[in-house]
Amino acid sequence: MCSHRSSSASSDDITPHIVAAHPEQGWNLLCNGAIVFDDTGELLPDGSVVAPHRVPTAELAVAA
Repeated sequence: MCSHRSSSASSDDITPHIVAAHPEQGWNLLCNGAIVFDDTGELLPDGSVVAPHRVPTAELAVAA
């Protein structure tokens, strides 16, 4: 496992990368041990959860 702290790092040089992709199941394993879900939620190695942060469809319609 690498030493990255979070999948939300700001620099591409330290952004964790995918080590196991499972698009058919809707998730990817990052090199720092975090699991990132297609709905933008995350399960971190310490067991903490990052809630999904999707844009509601009403906001997408206004932006288009």
